Formats: sequence, C-alpha cells, structure tokens
Amino acid sequence: MRFISTKTHGVMDYLMCLLLIASPWLFNFDAGGWETWIPVAVGVSGILYSLFTDYEMGASRKLSMKTHLWIDGIVGGFLATSPWFFGFADYVYLPHLLFGLAEIAAALTTHLVADDEVATRGDAYHQHRESHL
Repeated sequence: MRFISTKTHGVMDYLMCLLLIASPWLFNFDAGGWETWIPVAVGVSGILYSLFTDYEMGASRKLSMKTHLWIDGIVGGFLATSPWFFGFADYVYLPHLLFGLAEIAAALTTHLVADDEVATRGDAYHQHRESHL
C-alpha cells in the first residue's frame, strides 16, 4: 500500500541524505574506511538524483518518480548489506542497516506519480470531458 505523498518523500529524501552524510561523525563510526564513506556517498548521490526527480522537491524534473523509487530500493539494499559485503559489520552495522531498510520501506510505500502532477492531470481530464459534454 502506497501512502507516502511524493512531497513528503522529497522532504524525507533531503533530510535522510543530509543525515547519511553526517552519520559517521554523529554516531562515531568515522574510521575512514568503507563504513565512513558509503553513507557519505549514498547521501551525496541521493541529493543529486533527488534534484532531478519529477516530484515537488525536484529542481529539474527529468527522472520519473518510479525510477527514483527503484533507485531508492536498490541503494537501500546496498546500504543495508554493505557492512557484511565490505567486511566492517564487526565494527558497525546498525546505522547502515536501519538507513537501508528505511530507504526500502520508503520506496515501497510512496506514490508513483507526483501529487502535483496527478492534480494537473485530473484537472485537464475534467476540463476535456466537460468541453465535450
């Protein structure tokens, strides 16, 4: 069931990405290896593709919401499994796992089309229909 609006998802994107970038220092796992730089890279890339997403928080609406959500899901899976894949789970794993699962959950529960676009399409549909009555 998809219940998160695209606008809410957009706000969450930017907040989550900023938190990801800061997380090694906020949660004290900044050892300078994969554990540090994976969340930073995921956060920076998330901001970049969010800026190009076709939703209310996008600056240049080139990337479809559906594609954005697919990327979120894939990146979330990568982030969640990275401690074991890159071998730093003995040092830290919980922030990566929780952020990754949150990304996956958001990808599965967010609307597929920007809310402002649905409103525009709906208005155009009703105007078209009324003009032919």
